[in-house]
Amino acid sequence: MNHIDLHMHSMYSLDGEKKVEELLQIAKDSQIHTIAIADHNSTKAYTDLKNIENNEIQVIPAIEVDCTFHGKDFHILGYFIDPFHPVWEEIETRVSNMEKESGLKRLEIIQNKMGIKIDMDHLKQLRPNGVYEAESVCEVALSMPENDENPYLKEFRPGKKHGISPYVDFFWEYCAKGKMAYSPMEFMPMEEIIEIFRSQNAIISLAHPGNNVKEDDKLLEDIIALGIDGLEVYSSYHSKEQIEYYKLKADKHHLISTAGSDFHGKTKPHIHMGDCQMSLEDENKLIQFIKEH
Repeated sequence: MNHIDLHMHSMYSLDGEKKVEELLQIAKDSQIHTIAIADHNSTKAYTDLKNIENNEIQVIPAIEVDCTFHGKDFHILGYFIDPFHPVWEEIETRVSNMEKESGLKRLEIIQNKMGIKIDMDHLKQLRPNGVYEAESVCEVALSMPENDENPYLKEFRPGKKHGISPYVDFFWEYCAKGKMAYSPMEFMPMEEIIEIFRSQNAIISLAHPGNNVKEDDKLLEDIIALGIDGLEVYSSYHSKEQIEYYKLKADKHHLISTAGSDFHGKTKPHIHMGDCQMSLEDENKLIQFIKEH
């Protein structure tokens, strides 16, 4: 368990759950003194934060933005941003509109091609904003007896292969790029996102690279060449071997090794705040870097 966690999500992420004050309380209870709420394409958490008394937890303003590079989708983290700059609301609105359209297409595939029944009243209750992301669709589907025998949901039951984190696994198994229920969206190019971050003097880190770079040397080198500042070396998703690989790459290119659990709440119940797998030595280096910045 680490005392710093620079990647977590509030209810303002489509797949998030917790209110901002709940995140602060969890951090306090876990003896975590420095956090960054990095919601997907949103900085609304920082409006809430202005109205919350907080004298114990250092909160670094941050965001996690979806983007594309070389035909693949990535997440880029920006730290020490201006969370009240209008560009973030513009990005959130644009992505939200795409998510609504994409979600409806994905839902049609899930219902018609996979034969999964969906209680729309329940789904609308979970997502009144009309954005039906894969995790909520899976939550509804698993709650319905009509789907008990559906073969696509067999491994998402308790005790099965995907029983620990069924909602997010449902996304990766069926709704990610190239999968049967994938519905494409056109995110901003990574170069444009980096330019926006640069205009705010932000620190830029590639989120959980083990999930999408997958140790592709050429791809990683091309991303680093865009001028990022760090790699999220320490992530709850990374294996020991991946941590070693990305640590070597970060050191070679004089990049910051950032750390984040990617805590979400119920969509990723196995991930706990502070679960970053970071050594004490590197944790102290990161804390010192934050103090200097």
